[in-house]
Amino acid sequence: MHATRKLWTWLAIICVLSFSVLGWVGTEIYLAAPPIPKKVISSNGDVIFSEGQVTHGQQAWQAAGGQQVGSVWGHGSYLAPDWSADWLHREAVALRDIWARRDHGKPYAELDAGRQAQLDGLLKAEMRRNTYDAQTGQISLSPERAQAVQEVAKHYADLFGDEKSLDGLREQYAMKTSSLGTAAERKALTAFFFWSSWSAATDRPNEAGLSYTSNWPHEPLIGNAPTAGAGIWSIASVILMIGAIAGMIFFHSREKEEGDPTPPKNDPLFSLKATPSMLATRKYFFVVIGLILAQVGMGVITAHYAVEGTSFFGIPLGEILPFSVSRTIHTQFAVLWIATAWLATGLYIAPAISGHEPKFQKLGVNVLFYALLFIVVGSTAFGWLGTLKNSGVDFSFWLGNQGLEFTSMGRVWQILLFVGLLFWVTLLGRGLWPALKKPSESRGLIAMVFLAALCIGGFYATSLAWGQHTHYSMVEYWRWWLVHLWVEGFFEVFATAVIALLFTKLGLIHARAANSAIVLETIVFLFGGILGTLHHLYFTGTPTVVIAIGAMFSALEVVPLSLIGVEAYRNYQRSKAAPWVHAYKWPILCFIAVGFWNVVGAGLLGFSINTPIALYYMQGMNMTAAHGHAALFGVYGMLGIGLMLFCLRGLFERAAWSDALLAPAFWLLNIGLAMMVFISLVPAGIYQAWASITKGVWFARSAEVVHSSFMETMVWMRVPGDIVFAIGIVFLAVFAWRLLTAKIVGKQTVPANQALKA
Repeated sequence: MHATRKLWTWLAIICVLSFSVLGWVGTEIYLAAPPIPKKVISSNGDVIFSEGQVTHGQQAWQAAGGQQVGSVWGHGSYLAPDWSADWLHREAVALRDIWARRDHGKPYAELDAGRQAQLDGLLKAEMRRNTYDAQTGQISLSPERAQAVQEVAKHYADLFGDEKSLDGLREQYAMKTSSLGTAAERKALTAFFFWSSWSAATDRPNEAGLSYTSNWPHEPLIGNAPTAGAGIWSIASVILMIGAIAGMIFFHSREKEEGDPTPPKNDPLFSLKATPSMLATRKYFFVVIGLILAQVGMGVITAHYAVEGTSFFGIPLGEILPFSVSRTIHTQFAVLWIATAWLATGLYIAPAISGHEPKFQKLGVNVLFYALLFIVVGSTAFGWLGTLKNSGVDFSFWLGNQGLEFTSMGRVWQILLFVGLLFWVTLLGRGLWPALKKPSESRGLIAMVFLAALCIGGFYATSLAWGQHTHYSMVEYWRWWLVHLWVEGFFEVFATAVIALLFTKLGLIHARAANSAIVLETIVFLFGGILGTLHHLYFTGTPTVVIAIGAMFSALEVVPLSLIGVEAYRNYQRSKAAPWVHAYKWPILCFIAVGFWNVVGAGLLGFSINTPIALYYMQGMNMTAAHGHAALFGVYGMLGIGLMLFCLRGLFERAAWSDALLAPAFWLLNIGLAMMVFISLVPAGIYQAWASITKGVWFARSAEVVHSSFMETMVWMRVPGDIVFAIGIVFLAVFAWRLLTAKIVGKQTVPANQALKA
């Protein structure tokens, strides 16, 4: 007990220190973020962009789809360009050509090498010179650069409008015609794109050769190349990771871990009876299946748009289901179904652990279910309609689609979801309270489950931290608090603690050992994970300290994965510990799959892009998608499915359970995911990385590369894996349908062991 208290103390210290540093970094980002000008003017006095247009343009872009339609500073979707990189290249080419015609009477391409070299030098000096005046809040441009800016602005205004000559390009970008309905919104959009590009090219005050985005994107024309710090911290992070892994293995080899106990002769949950609130969680799991089916369907459509743009095998589907909508649903539902599975698991196990059914608990579970269903349906419908109707920036922010990846639902829905999560924590706490008060060997595990749940509910408040006029750098800062810490942090701690608790209740591991192990694992994970959040923010208008801290601590995120294989093997052994454990075969296999994808998806593919030097060239490319698919579904998705299957064992009749359906579902899901990632996404990501390194980010994300024969072949190469994966989902859905249509354990007094024993 003394050792466990020390671990809890260390956990508290690490969390306090880590969040203090993360908060301090946030203040530094706020202070060092690229300034938003009141005006952008030409040196001859012409106003190019007026006050408020940059901020309004950010809102307009988000209302048009935002990070679902291309990206800014590398964050967003991969089919349309990165607008900051694309603008930067177009402006540089246009300015160079304007000078060539002015000074030599011919286009730049027709000049000799000496004159081209002279203009190249002038271009770097012009584009990198910081002409922002802090006193007046104005950016001043030369007349020639102002002309280049206006030429590029016209291109984007036409692209987001209805200019017929750009129909083909819109098709390649999977954009609908008139993405923005008014000329004022399109003008503001161009101001935001210019500012994002200006921030990426212009040197910070008193720091020559270092832009506000640490020289991202790679653009040889203006001398945007990786900083020395990016290379040094990348090397240091790799060295730290190797050393930390060696230390972890050494520590593990020195520690004499307590072996697993002799398993009971019979299922310890034989006498478990499903209470009314436990039975009320059944509908949650069927919604999980429905959301998975919808998410996969939208994923298929979204992937196909990479070939046909706005059509699905010749059907003009993009007219009613634009790419921005299908991708929003695909990414949003991924988080929602995983979260729903974990929320329902918490509600199911709380009375099972404590042996107490609080008054009105079933009513609370039902109210929460319909509230969550209302939020999912409402946010999806309003986001869809808002995009189709071009409902404007206010509607998009409050009710429609905010245009932010993984956090796209309107603010009203975010507030309702936050309230719902707090209500869930309350229900969970009511169910666990008797077990938390009662001294027991497993009380530490129960406390960890509740604390993780409290963080899940509380930290969703970070989705409310930005407003309509918040600086884009700060929007990204707070968005990654939510996406990284909420999804990749506290949900994983919650799920890991739940798994350990379930194994303890089954008598497969010692509660005493599990208590210490889960706290130690949480310490190791959060030590790297909290400050590892910053690896998402290397190039989003942040100071260079973000690169140093993010690189070192994101490397530490990989360290605990070095022993995942050992844990997976032990889980496999536990699945064979006694004949009755066979009843839990598929949940345990799901947990083993989580270990595999943790190593491959989160570890191998994650660290391949996490170092500053790697991410400099690969941010916003398909290697990120490969990591995202393998980690999100492989780790968190399989965790959700495993927990769901465990709960379903206690909610339905033995005769309804079908291993014959679960076996192909499990293997097809994992094999299909592997095919999708390694046959399609990884080769596409490597090809784009080559394009980014050789010519620049603009080229890697251009229609020329994205719609090259190789890249479109890679899209078609996803089809076999997608089909295998989809068939696995169908088997899972049929399995759930069989449970639903079979005789259900519908009374509180009926033993749940009839299903658990099967």
